Amino acid sequence: MHIAGKPYRTIWPSATDHAIIKIIDQRHLPHRFVIEELRTVAKVCTSIRDMHVRGAGLIGATAGFGMHLAALTAPEPDFAAFMQQAANDLVQTRPTASNLAWAVNRQLVAIEQEKSIAAKRARAFVVACEIADEDAEFCRRIGEHGKEIIAALSRKKNGAVVNILTHCNAGWLAFVDYGSATAPIYAAHAAGIPVHVWVDETRPWLQGAKLTAWELKEEGVPHTLIADNTGGHLMQHGLVDMVIVGTDRTTRCGDVANKIGTYLKALAAHDNGVPFYVALPSSTFDWAIRDGLGEIPIEQRSGREITHIKGLNEAAEMTTIAIAPPNTSTLNYGFDVTPARLITGLISERGVMKASEEDILRLYPEKK
Repeated sequence: MHIAGKPYRTIWPSATDHAIIKIIDQRHLPHRFVIEELRTVAKVCTSIRDMHVRGAGLIGATAGFGMHLAALTAPEPDFAAFMQQAANDLVQTRPTASNLAWAVNRQLVAIEQEKSIAAKRARAFVVACEIADEDAEFCRRIGEHGKEIIAALSRKKNGAVVNILTHCNAGWLAFVDYGSATAPIYAAHAAGIPVHVWVDETRPWLQGAKLTAWELKEEGVPHTLIADNTGGHLMQHGLVDMVIVGTDRTTRCGDVANKIGTYLKALAAHDNGVPFYVALPSSTFDWAIRDGLGEIPIEQRSGREITHIKGLNEAAEMTTIAIAPPNTSTLNYGFDVTPARLITGLISERGVMKASEEDILRLYPEKK
């Protein structure tokens, strides 16, 4: 997608030195555009854990490049043990998104197939690039499939603006390019279909306010920032035509784990007859589990994310302020689970399906 009219991805290898991986450090957005260089697997772990990068697809792609950097520095006598430790360190950085372990395991399998250390190192770079390119292509296809849903709503409204509610950031900043939930919006906008996006602020990290609103502004998509608890009110008054969200892990039966607050949006959509769609590349499926509530691990993060907030002060300086009384007890779940029964459909790179094991396997028969 674009920043000031120039195309960017969220992660890419240096054109002159593949031992340098570049990312957009999202902690500084929307106020500053900062490119960070990653040179070690330890730095990659930090970038994932501390949310320099975030979002299911981008976490996976970053982990893929982390395995590439690990392969470059792994000592030959202990190459396999070093790579396994790097894999363990990467997987432990964030527990909920399935793309992370998927990318790491994909690298381990590919590296194991090569005989020489040089070939293993070369293969790790190729696979990292494949993971990133595949993520971008899958999101582009999600956009094309989702665009047809938006187009149908537009026809039903006789060409009037389609109002779409989204939560958190499942945009191109959460993937390598295009995004998942935003991909249909970008595709519809590019096709001339009038759309407007209600952007949830998304406490406590404010990814909607900081990232989704910034993305949409850069792409020229009409949007309005709202407080997290406004969505239900808008639905009650007929101001939302559809909800599109992303997911960090999806069971084979269609339960989805997404940013905390998604479940409440799904309940409000169900109560008001508003279609609720989840957009995801297939790397986000966890084919080994069926019960989202019982089996998806939910990350708990620092309470300081709730009690403090970071932004620009009047002097245009980045600052952090406290917004709660000192020593306030906190509980900070990063995600919640939306059961399949509340989901109208899943939009993947292969098409649109119901949130049921039977229909998911219709598009992914190899997973039966």
